[in-house]
Amino acid sequence: MNGPLVVVGDALLDVDLVGRASRLTPDAPVPVVEDVDRRERPGGAALAAVVAAAATTREVVLVAPLDSDDGAARLRALLDGRVRLLPIPATGGTAVKQRVRVGDHSVVRLDSGAPVAVLGDLPADAAAAIRDAAAVLVADYGRGTTAAPDVRAALAAARGPIVWDPHPRGAPPVPNARLVTPNGAEAARVATGVPADRHGLAAVGARAEELIRRWRVGAVAVTLGARGALLSYGEGAPMVVPAVPVSGGDPCGAGDSFAAAAALALADGAVTGEAVAAAVAAASAFVARGGASAWDSAEPNVVSEPGAEGVIARVRAAGGTVVATGGCFDLLHPGHVATLRAARGLGDCLVVCINSDESVRRLKGPSRPLVTAPDRARVLEALEFVDAVVVFEEDTPAEVLDRLRPDVWAKGGDYAGADLPEAAVLRRWGGQAVVLPYLDGHSTTALVERSRV
Repeated sequence: MNGPLVVVGDALLDVDLVGRASRLTPDAPVPVVEDVDRRERPGGAALAAVVAAAATTREVVLVAPLDSDDGAARLRALLDGRVRLLPIPATGGTAVKQRVRVGDHSVVRLDSGAPVAVLGDLPADAAAAIRDAAAVLVADYGRGTTAAPDVRAALAAARGPIVWDPHPRGAPPVPNARLVTPNGAEAARVATGVPADRHGLAAVGARAEELIRRWRVGAVAVTLGARGALLSYGEGAPMVVPAVPVSGGDPCGAGDSFAAAAALALADGAVTGEAVAAAVAAASAFVARGGASAWDSAEPNVVSEPGAEGVIARVRAAGGTVVATGGCFDLLHPGHVATLRAARGLGDCLVVCINSDESVRRLKGPSRPLVTAPDRARVLEALEFVDAVVVFEEDTPAEVLDRLRPDVWAKGGDYAGADLPEAAVLRRWGGQAVVLPYLDGHSTTALVERSRV
């Protein structure tokens, strides 16, 4: 469907105060945070809007209450050039949420601004944008926007699908919502009729069914953090979409990323199940890139993929060691697994560099690879000790190593006592190439030969 994605909800100003801590105060067991760097970003519905805008060429419009205070002015500046803003006149001050962080860890959060905004009338251009949107995302942060009668009337008249990301203090979704996306805690707080003997996914599924009956909406996807999401239509077996494992990362904003991706998928014509699968993948990628604290790491309208750069940046920011290894990994076998597990033990993340299909053909012959690069990468990423996979086109990993600059390059095989071909590359930035013991008797070539007997 043509038209913009319209995000409706509460716009916040989020601030991270990031520093380092090496000692406690003498008067209390709390850290002394020094060398503080202030980082501002859009929050709430505003974060959902800029995340969506960075993942699509479709126009993104934000309909949100905005006051005339300094916080609102800073928020407008952050949104400028990224989304089209249709503000609702409001008083009560801009809600500001400040996190004090040491490295990747939050120490305390300080909230300011009135808990509820006092809204004026919904402007006519905002109502028209909601009505004609390809899809609408409601990002409710409990400040009263979704309870306003004229906002609810505009949402009820929307022609496109509605994705509603609820809040415990917010209004219930409008009945014509296609998909509602509470997290597990929110679903448990609202759906109180689940029998006490229901646990785990059974309880989550029962809560989703209760919410669908209560809210009279099309479907509910309960987000489960690192476990993915459970999608229910109110009857039949629910669909569970597992998440790609992510090492570390800032989960702040993952729910906004999930809801934004689902709304974009529905705007492009996806069915609800496809939209939820896309949303789980997008939320995992968002966390892998550093979460909300890295919201501006990509230029607008450029789709960022989960990958090595985000993993490496997080590990380095925490003072960790980056390990890389590489190869064709055509038909993964126990020798590969043993080497990969050993490599991961040398540091705080493992990036696996694999040859592209053309590169494998040049090295192994026209009958190889047996498994395409996307499928080889998918299998490797499923291993708990692999943090990221990079596919390179060259015959050697020298160029990709120069780009990633790992601290350690690990190879399994008969290289002991010899200089690894990549060692000279690693020496450029002070990295170290090492050899790992190889599990004898296992090789892809041997497996292929045995299969031909």
